[in-house]
Amino acid sequence: MNSAPPKRRVTGSAAATRPGAGRAAMPRPAGVVRTTAATAIYRELHAAIVSMQLRPGNALNEKALAEKFGVSRTPIREALIRLVEDGLVNIYPQSGTFVAPIPTSLIPEAVVIRQALEGATVEKAAGCATADDVARLDEILARQRFLADRENLDGFHEADEAFHEAIAEIAGYPGLWSYLKPAKVQIDRARRMSLPALGRGEHVISEHVTIRDAIAAHDVKAACDAMRIHLSAVIPDVEQLRESYPDCFV
Repeated sequence: MNSAPPKRRVTGSAAATRPGAGRAAMPRPAGVVRTTAATAIYRELHAAIVSMQLRPGNALNEKALAEKFGVSRTPIREALIRLVEDGLVNIYPQSGTFVAPIPTSLIPEAVVIRQALEGATVEKAAGCATADDVARLDEILARQRFLADRENLDGFHEADEAFHEAIAEIAGYPGLWSYLKPAKVQIDRARRMSLPALGRGEHVISEHVTIRDAIAAHDVKAACDAMRIHLSAVIPDVEQLRESYPDCFV
């Protein structure tokens, strides 16, 4: 009886023709985006800086951050470089890396950008809002009041963002909010300081109610005027904050 021929090892290009070979290298499905370590770290630090958990002047030590996130220094450096480009971090070669102060000179420019874009969204929303749309704004306002009563500043700010984003969506411009976020990042930092320091929370809600009422009444002019006044309020707030916290502004 003849013995079976020895099995041949399949190597090289022949291995690729074997059923199931190369499955691990299959391309990622369209629309699936891989989040790198640098991107995840960037997002976490960005959120901490904008929310003022990391305040202007706080040191950002690469070694300490690498230990905190359990990574090498390379993704830390990549994340910090992106934050520098955002104007949120300063790197001084001989001194270190620090959270950047808030540049007051950029606040008026950011306000103008917001007024232009959000003026367009509220104008359109006031002309086309349905009863369901107004009910959605009412729900956000109720949540904002609830959070203000409990002095939940993070939740209050998130509800504030949701109110403005909802107006953009009601207007039919859902993508507009993504363009506004980078432009208003310094405003957001200042507002996080102004809410508790100046008692702005109740004023913000009152201003939102005025905007909501104008949208519900389909009063385009009143809605645009209310939005412009609401967005302008941050400028005097910043001047007061700069006097109280000079180290946080430049």
